[in-house]
Amino acid sequence: MPSKIGYILDKVILKITRKLLGAHVSALLVSTKNGLFAVDPEDIAIGGELRRQGSYGLDEIETLKKHLTSNSRVLIVGAHIGTLAIPIAKICREVVAVEANPHTYDLLVKNVALNSVANCRTSNIAAGDKDEEIEFLLNRVNSGGSKRVPKIKEFKYYYDDPEKIMVKAVSLDRFLKETAFDLIVMDIEGSEYFALKGMQKILSDSRVLAVEFLPHHLKNVGGVTVEQFVSVIAPHFFRLTVPSKGHAVAKNEFVQFLRMMYDRDEGEESIIFEKV
Repeated sequence: MPSKIGYILDKVILKITRKLLGAHVSALLVSTKNGLFAVDPEDIAIGGELRRQGSYGLDEIETLKKHLTSNSRVLIVGAHIGTLAIPIAKICREVVAVEANPHTYDLLVKNVALNSVANCRTSNIAAGDKDEEIEFLLNRVNSGGSKRVPKIKEFKYYYDDPEKIMVKAVSLDRFLKETAFDLIVMDIEGSEYFALKGMQKILSDSRVLAVEFLPHHLKNVGGVTVEQFVSVIAPHFFRLTVPSKGHAVAKNEFVQFLRMMYDRDEGEESIIFEKV
């Protein structure tokens, strides 16, 4: 996690970038290994990595590919600008991509079109445990870090002066007509518990869940415990794998293993739950 000085430097870079490009540049076009992407010029996280490195998340994509065939259906909750959704759509039957941030969603739609992806269905909603309007932060330096208003308002969530808006949150069980997926990918910055609580039928009908696990998001954003997080997952899956550790545990060890990671403040971009 960056230091406070690092956050301040990021904010300075944002101001310089905007001054150099001018106020009317809404996106930059970048050719990458993930595809052709319109990226937010102020985003120095995913957007910055695409501009500098020409790729983003390729290792995660390779890990996810192991769970897919050409006939697979995939649900991506927190699709951002499509860096996972678009490459995955090219190797499976259908992708359903959900994104809460309206500005990021606009780029997602553009990127689906830029890459001529016809099998990616997009929706501009937040996934939650019920249908409601929630307060939401539109982060700028790291647009992928946009999130529901945290319960604990730490500096790292507010340093780039995010705009606060209201967004529509829905239960995905009620929102989506087809509930069976071969793979669910979820990265929604602390809202995971609420989204998972609102998609119990989908989890029951689906084969694999890959979900971000960050202790500070659980504690500060969602205000939930490891036990609560596991409670909405464990009824549906029997094995947990943490790729960075090369380690898998059975259902009766989910809480113990994730509590160990939580206590050590060890995060993972994608922990994987499977039926078998």
